Amino acid sequence: MPQLSKQKQILGLVGWLALSFVASLVGAVASVDAGDFYAQLERPGWAPPGAVFGPVWTILYALMGVAAWLVWRRGGFAANRLPLSLYFAQLMLNALWSWLFFAWHLGAWALGDVLLLLAFIFATLLAFWRVHKLAGLLLVPYLLWAGFAAALNYAVWQLNPQLLG
Repeated sequence: MPQLSKQKQILGLVGWLALSFVASLVGAVASVDAGDFYAQLERPGWAPPGAVFGPVWTILYALMGVAAWLVWRRGGFAANRLPLSLYFAQLMLNALWSWLFFAWHLGAWALGDVLLLLAFIFATLLAFWRVHKLAGLLLVPYLLWAGFAAALNYAVWQLNPQLLG
């Protein structure tokens, strides 16, 4: 496999990070009023304060971008079509969740989305692991947080049927 130049590696890293944060931005657009909406919701005692989500997601999107970059460095799209396609799919499901939950207030649909997202994160993690073990490991915190988010989505939906129809 040909070695990538340092410049191409740096541009690749910037590109993968940018792609991850674009997905974050798509979700953030739907979450403009998320703080106010989240504050209105009855939440379980184990729910974190709203201020926790931004920093956690920022770290997770950075880890996701680095993981994708590590896989891309091992032969690009041609050699890693499945792992990188799974990555794109989970990014789209991730961005969709914010629209379902915060913009459209569809608790059941958001739960379905996050459960599907969990399956795609797990598949991506396994596919990344096969290409580059560190890339797979970098997705473990994301998988754990998405699992927590699924449990929280379910609990909040059940506690707020009038707001999350």
